[in-house]
Amino acid sequence: MVAPRIAVDVMGGDGGPEAVLGGVERALKADRSLRFLLVGDEAVLGPALEKLSLPAGSATILHAPDSIAGDEKPSQALRRARTTSMGLAINAVKDGSADAALSAGNTGALMAMSKLALRTMPGIDRPALTALLPTLGSHDCVMLDLGANTECDAQNLVQFAVMGAAYARTVLGLKKPRVKLLNIGTEELKGTGELKEAAALLREATYLHLQFDGFTEGDQLSRGKVDVVVTDGFSGNIALKTAEGTARFVTDLLRRAFTSSLRSKAGFALSKPALHMLKVHLDPNNHNGAVFLGLNGLVVKSHGGANAKGVANAIAVAARMVRGDIVNQVVSDLDEFRAHAFAASE
Repeated sequence: MVAPRIAVDVMGGDGGPEAVLGGVERALKADRSLRFLLVGDEAVLGPALEKLSLPAGSATILHAPDSIAGDEKPSQALRRARTTSMGLAINAVKDGSADAALSAGNTGALMAMSKLALRTMPGIDRPALTALLPTLGSHDCVMLDLGANTECDAQNLVQFAVMGAAYARTVLGLKKPRVKLLNIGTEELKGTGELKEAAALLREATYLHLQFDGFTEGDQLSRGKVDVVVTDGFSGNIALKTAEGTARFVTDLLRRAFTSSLRSKAGFALSKPALHMLKVHLDPNNHNGAVFLGLNGLVVKSHGGANAKGVANAIAVAARMVRGDIVNQVVSDLDEFRAHAFAASE
């Protein structure tokens, strides 16, 4: 089995080093083959590591004198990349000393640094931010783009579909993922010109390792009837934040309802197992770990507010992608798409 080596920006995220290192410890308990390059201020990491029970040889420290602030502009962050924990974690992937980089820090800075250091792979115009969403089906749903690109043309959407399908095969173990484009309706006449053109291209690409099923609407994302949802980053980010807000609304509404009277409190006691299952299903820490797909290397974004469990889940996503060799899978699928498209144009 491949032993993934993951460079972790320990200084990023709302929870600070404690949450990130707690996630590393938790990940190692689940998978002792993992190896970590912990990037951050050595004066902070040294004492913190002494409090953890990590297996010998599982982690080394790379000192970084600086870190990126959560509100720092990407342009400012780029100028300090060589001295920051985020920049050095990404550079570890570039120079081959790590198989993947992980950060819970500033998303814009992480994207900018990753694009500059790793560059986009051949055949990809723009990388896409990709994540798993919970569904009522037997597995989660892959969705991209979730905010990296506010405007996308038809070729971008087709590239996202190819990358998303490769991700679903690697992380979810699906042989031929069902792919749909997010739209305002399921009819073929609905949507923008870019969506219609992308749909036409995907319908013709029957040789790809995916099953294109047309359009889907936002209210169907959680039904479990699609494996990969493709959209531009503007719409995708709105859909993601709306879903997260709805989940919080439901849980808060239930909490209020079950504390409104003695009878409702008794009902809460009887419903506790079911409510616990709901809480687990909606907990964003159980679905943590977004990926910048389309780069010449793996970069995983952990939610800024993730706790140790959330960070451990993001690490597990990174490890599965390393073992599934997703970068080469995407390259192979894109080569196949371009070869068929070139042949068809002759």
